[in-house]
Amino acid sequence: MLRVSQIKVSIDDSIEVLEDKLVKHLNIKKSDLIEYKIFKQSIDARRRGKLEFVYTVDVALKDEQAILDKKVPNVMVAPNLNYEYPEMGTDKLNGRPVVVGFGPSGMFSALILAEMGYRPVIFERGGNVEERVHSVEAFWKEGILDPNSNVQFGEGGAGTFSDGKLTTRVKDLRGRKVLDAFVEAGAPEDILYTAHPHIGTDLLREVVKNIREKIISLGGEIYFNTRVTDFLIEDGQLKGVKASNGMTVETEHAIVGIGHSARDTFYKLYDRGVHMDAKPFAVGVRVEHPQTLIDKSQYKEFAGHPKLGAAEYRLTHQASNGRGVYTFCMCPGGLVVPSSSEKGRLVTNGMSEHARAE
Repeated sequence: MLRVSQIKVSIDDSIEVLEDKLVKHLNIKKSDLIEYKIFKQSIDARRRGKLEFVYTVDVALKDEQAILDKKVPNVMVAPNLNYEYPEMGTDKLNGRPVVVGFGPSGMFSALILAEMGYRPVIFERGGNVEERVHSVEAFWKEGILDPNSNVQFGEGGAGTFSDGKLTTRVKDLRGRKVLDAFVEAGAPEDILYTAHPHIGTDLLREVVKNIREKIISLGGEIYFNTRVTDFLIEDGQLKGVKASNGMTVETEHAIVGIGHSARDTFYKLYDRGVHMDAKPFAVGVRVEHPQTLIDKSQYKEFAGHPKLGAAEYRLTHQASNGRGVYTFCMCPGGLVVPSSSEKGRLVTNGMSEHARAE
């Protein structure tokens, strides 16, 4: 299969034009085209009065080598993006692996372990997504905060009640596995190719539930509303994990994906001699714009076009003292919502649904 990039289609044209442009670029007959699928779609709105979708397309042809021999511009062999599981060891595990936290890192660690047959045991201090919906709505409407099940804690982590963006800024081929898992769990298929993929909190609730159910179907166990209270360590080796529901799981392997606010767990890890590195302290300032302002700034006269969603932007600046300043956590077409996890403390976050229509 070949990968063809820089195929441009005007916003006024239908998607069917893409095939015609692809055939023309490759200088082949339509009968030579076996199949194609969009690998990436982005927007070029740099020129006033002209807006185009820019596509990278994977194609299967009857004679792909002939195209490579002609050195057609913007054509390469499509890399293999199939996820390769880590090689399994030969030593017998002493106990099932434990995953602490069921946010993004814990969830996908547990998913990979389950798919490899390791039947992980997962502990999450917050509730499942169904319970979280009720506790979050109680906080937003009545000011009743559950310190363990809220916008930050619970199934799916803070991202479940967030923008649902899938941006890492890390060029790691394994990221495709994450997108494929989301689609398998019910996310829109367009996240596989849009330049800035987005699910939205309304769809994420069902997606994370489906991932949970797959892990359970593969032999995993998930305990919600359950904190890990201690790590049993002997001579520098993990021997077990204790939980607030009274369970003690004998294990020598644990993945701790607890985010940044589970302070009691951090203290316990520190007390047990687990090495930690401090991350740089960053201060963020939330800026709110009318969505129409950003749309007009980015898309000019095309703002509001039915083929375009809510626009976003990214800014970076290098200060004279060497410090980098940048925008992050953009939430187009969303809301600013209270996201506290501790009583008496205020945290806000951006949240948008799939339509980004706020």
